[in-house]
Amino acid sequence: MILAIVGPTGVGKTKLSIELAKKYQAIIINCDAMQVYKDLNIGTAKIKEEEKEGIPHLLFDIVSPTENYTVYDYQKSVRELLEKYKHKNIIFVGGTGLYLKAALFDYRFMKETTSFDDTNYTNEELFKLCKEKDEMCNIHPNNRRRMVRFLSKERIEQVEPKPLYDVLIIGLTTSRENLYNIINKRVDKMIEDGLEKEVKTFFENKISSKALQTAIGYKEFYKYFEGKISYLECIEEIKKNSRHYAKRQYTFFNHQLPVTWFEVNYENFDETIRNVSKYIEKT
Repeated sequence: MILAIVGPTGVGKTKLSIELAKKYQAIIINCDAMQVYKDLNIGTAKIKEEEKEGIPHLLFDIVSPTENYTVYDYQKSVRELLEKYKHKNIIFVGGTGLYLKAALFDYRFMKETTSFDDTNYTNEELFKLCKEKDEMCNIHPNNRRRMVRFLSKERIEQVEPKPLYDVLIIGLTTSRENLYNIINKRVDKMIEDGLEKEVKTFFENKISSKALQTAIGYKEFYKYFEGKISYLECIEEIKKNSRHYAKRQYTFFNHQLPVTWFEVNYENFDETIRNVSKYIEKT
């Protein structure tokens, strides 16, 4: 059995994944583009060792933040794990929809030996292609040269999104007002837990990689350390960017993946677990 738990940032995916993994004796595979990186812990809300309850967690902390781990790399890693653990129950958990789709659906990648021909594309069309290739891409839509270079490195050939595996995709959701409140409180907790110190270590070591330039919570603090924004502006930007990211996640999941949604009962999370479990067993 292969399950995937998706949804916007902060909605409760990790908690549900642990409970279902215990119930179905499953292993958990990360599906968050930033949680593959070592030492990006607080800002990515990465699960702590003591919270794993002895359940195997794969594809967490596998590369240095100085490296560039792509959706192509993720697809390759996941396909190997699916073969290795084909007799186990597997639960994917995370909010990076493109990673999940590339891993479990008919996405094909080709290494390009020639440059991308941008002759017939507008900047807007190039930018859309960049986002399809990597939703975390942060190239400015007017930087045509950089977009072409990015698209020349490795191309995605997207065919009809047929699933290659039998998978149930479960989405957790809540009202927008409640979600935004959760996100704001979550950012406050990250600050309390030492996010500034975590990011400052990278900044003082002059590490400026794609991961740190794109990860929410890290890129904003870099701007603060560089004197471009105030501390309060930094915190507000983290909250704002997290809320905007949640909206983009909903858009992707609703248009790109066959998700069955469940409203989270935060006052009685056991009810949410029961509802999801009934759906899994019925299906």
